[in-house]
Amino acid sequence: MGPSQKLLWKLYAGVLGAVTTFAAQKLVALGWRAATGNKPPTPTDPDTPMVEAVSWAVASAVGVGVTQLVTQRLAARHWSKEMGNSAPEAGKIKVTI
Repeated sequence: MGPSQKLLWKLYAGVLGAVTTFAAQKLVALGWRAATGNKPPTPTDPDTPMVEAVSWAVASAVGVGVTQLVTQRLAARHWSKEMGNSAPEAGKIKVTI
């Protein structure tokens, strides 16, 4: 796979990742409001209880993380179907000993 396909993959996956991360953050905030009846806390506010701040951080991390995982897998599947080869292995560190 040439450098131009690797660059195209990074752009493709990056744009999809950014859009779905934004959407996931909004959905997690809506879920928080539905579950608690309050808007999501500001974790850096000293008046926010620690348990609430940590709960919000965990909820948003899980929501965004799962969304990114699903998006990357679907993008790689679509890439393979359209391009005829597997998606570049982005983010893997190669160590030679």
